[in-house]
Amino acid sequence: MPRASKYNKESLIKQLIIILILVLNLFGDSGADFSPFVRQQLTLIKQMNDDNVTQEKIMQIAKEQEAFYSIALDDILKNKNKFINKSRVYDSEIFALEKIIKLNKRLGNRYATIRDEVLVKSYKLLNAQNSMIKNILLALDKLSFEDFQVYVSDMFAKNQEYNANITDVDYENILQLDEPSRTLKQAQENIRDYYALLELNADTLKYLSVFEKKMYRLNKYSKYNLINPVISINNTTLATKINSVMRPYGLDVVKIIFMLLVFIIIYIIRKYLYKELEAYIVKIKSLKKYSKNILNSVRKPIELIIILINIEVTLYIYNDFAGIGKFDKFFTISYVVVLTYIVYKVINVISSIKIHEIDTENKKIKSEVINVGIKIVNFAIMIIGLLFILHFAGANLTTVLSGLGIGGFAVALAAKDSLANFFGTLSILISDVFSQGDWIVIDGEEGTVVEIGLRVTTLRTFDNAIIAIPNSILANKGVKNWNKRSLGRRIKMNIGVKYDSKPSDIKNAVNEIREMLENHPQIATKNTEYDYSHSKRSKLVSKDDELGVKRTLLVHLDEFSGSSINILIYCFSRSVMWKEWLETKEDVMYKIMQILEENSLEFAFPSISIYNENGVIEPS
Repeated sequence: MPRASKYNKESLIKQLIIILILVLNLFGDSGADFSPFVRQQLTLIKQMNDDNVTQEKIMQIAKEQEAFYSIALDDILKNKNKFINKSRVYDSEIFALEKIIKLNKRLGNRYATIRDEVLVKSYKLLNAQNSMIKNILLALDKLSFEDFQVYVSDMFAKNQEYNANITDVDYENILQLDEPSRTLKQAQENIRDYYALLELNADTLKYLSVFEKKMYRLNKYSKYNLINPVISINNTTLATKINSVMRPYGLDVVKIIFMLLVFIIIYIIRKYLYKELEAYIVKIKSLKKYSKNILNSVRKPIELIIILINIEVTLYIYNDFAGIGKFDKFFTISYVVVLTYIVYKVINVISSIKIHEIDTENKKIKSEVINVGIKIVNFAIMIIGLLFILHFAGANLTTVLSGLGIGGFAVALAAKDSLANFFGTLSILISDVFSQGDWIVIDGEEGTVVEIGLRVTTLRTFDNAIIAIPNSILANKGVKNWNKRSLGRRIKMNIGVKYDSKPSDIKNAVNEIREMLENHPQIATKNTEYDYSHSKRSKLVSKDDELGVKRTLLVHLDEFSGSSINILIYCFSRSVMWKEWLETKEDVMYKIMQILEENSLEFAFPSISIYNENGVIEPS
């Protein structure tokens, strides 16, 4: 008895459900519950698919459709978080309809089953579409524009794949039926909506693709809470008119406003940048005394960087904040080149000041050592800068460096002369045979050393020409250095007096000349003192020879030549400078002339005496 009662209750419930379904099928409204935007788009699609529509009408509807999508995109991005968190999901409707479909199939209600199946598919299409849009909106904050484009394409592909799985049934035969059935009419209406939704989904994909940059740009505005004023400005009457002219060129009113603001901001920053940079450099003790020179040398490169930044930001804004595409590498490489140049200028400014200090303070560091060191550092800077350029240009540095190792042997063979000159430079600097500014003679060439370079040493000849001599030759040839003298530049002369001079007069003249030279303030003698404290070597060598100190003084009757009796004068001036040496020599010569005159001696000159047969001498 209890079992029969329970069975009767279950049967009664089933009968009630069946009756309810029948009532719903007959009198219920089983139309789709779509959003206003979807309804609006479905209406436009059906108008475009009308057999009587004209081409002009289609074009008009297409423009309206694009405008609706643009407005919808603005609204979504203005309320992005709200859309992501509360966008319409049809899961409950799908769940309820699937239950009803099972009962209708059991009851054999074919048209009701088709009606609800099509509606479920429509809801699933919209769910997939909303899910795709959510994912695209979330990706806006995470990806660069290039990655975002790839991601959007992947989302489109997944959406199409999903839709293909639920659009496997053709309902055209149902649309062709003409029966007086309310359920059939509902099914046909749902089928028309379903096909329109397929078109709407294709249109959504199309406009999402068209508005990719716009989405990315508006998302940037949204991120900084600027989207509302931006959209308000662009929707003003004046902006709309201006945008209609400029949009074909990729511009609009808001972009121009941002470009102008960026220009003004960068211009203002530039004014304060130099002050801040100077204050920063002054704080660094090692650079404090070079601050003005450094700032003057880097002013133009920094201005160039500011100009490049301004151009890059302008292009970034013009390109809807989606990067600058192919120009990205150009700007990166340009920054590397300018920064490398700035480092080069700073190092050379500091080095030039250091060299000047060495020259003025007479420090022991050779200026040419610093000069060659600077060239090596400059070369290293260029190599490092080149490696950075290759890296940012997309080259594989591992491959480049390994290629350098493989080609190093060939390069060494091809550049053996250059390597020989480089090692010649090192040899010159280490041996300290000559320095910049020295007067040298080598291999018949004579002049003042202008610069000891990495490859050649340049001489300025006394007739004002430049000679470049490879350092390998200088390192392996004998070099006469006239500047390696500290005290004593030689004065040597032979003075001839006539043979008819008296020996006593000659003797007095020799003694007076010797005495005059010993007492001359500009002639070095054995009593002349010299400071040896700056001698660098501790070897057992003559200090005089090491430092170039000469104090020899010789005045003697030297020889009987063909036409004169010669007096040798051999001494050294205190100064080794040419001008002072000439002045000293000139003064000595005047005094010698005076001594000879006081001793009734005359200068002899080459002469010949001719004797004839009559014994008469005829001088010639």
